Amino acid sequence: MPVAAELELVSPGIWIWHLYDPAVKADLFSTAIQTGSGIYLVDPVPLAANAISELSDLGSIAGIVVTNENHERAAEDFACQFRVQRYARSRVGPGLNAVPIDGAPAGEMAVYCDADGGTLIIGDALINFEPYGFALLPPKYCLSAKVMRKWLPTLLDYSFERILFAHGTPILFGARQRLAQLLEKY
Repeated sequence: MPVAAELELVSPGIWIWHLYDPAVKADLFSTAIQTGSGIYLVDPVPLAANAISELSDLGSIAGIVVTNENHERAAEDFACQFRVQRYARSRVGPGLNAVPIDGAPAGEMAVYCDADGGTLIIGDALINFEPYGFALLPPKYCLSAKVMRKWLPTLLDYSFERILFAHGTPILFGARQRLAQLLEKY
């Protein structure tokens, strides 16, 4: 798998990095989110040594979160390197909430953090890249698109300003309202 070169600060306490993986023909995004108990890495892809060093300088790495069974990526490497626990299947570390999303890929969950206006990190159920734009995961990639559509409105139970994606450009302002508008179509 290729290696991402740098971290990008997208909001206070939130960084992303991404790369294009020719094996899956897609951009893969990863998130680092700071909580009161440390920094959690969500769906991490490989990161250049200098960027890992920069990440370590930002605070202690508290855990690794994998949002579905397709996102193992470099999770085990980071867990070993930082000697931290891996969280998956609707379990996340302190300061974060797991929101299961049935019908999407197996084990799918969103990760919610209420700090700084709220952030939602999505595995695969929602995407934000061309040619789709901000959209639901296409049915051919879902266990059951119908079931997924029934679960997605539970995300609106949370207050959030931002949505970050495993596949696509983050929405950094007004994300909850945009999600509500998207879900009205279904």
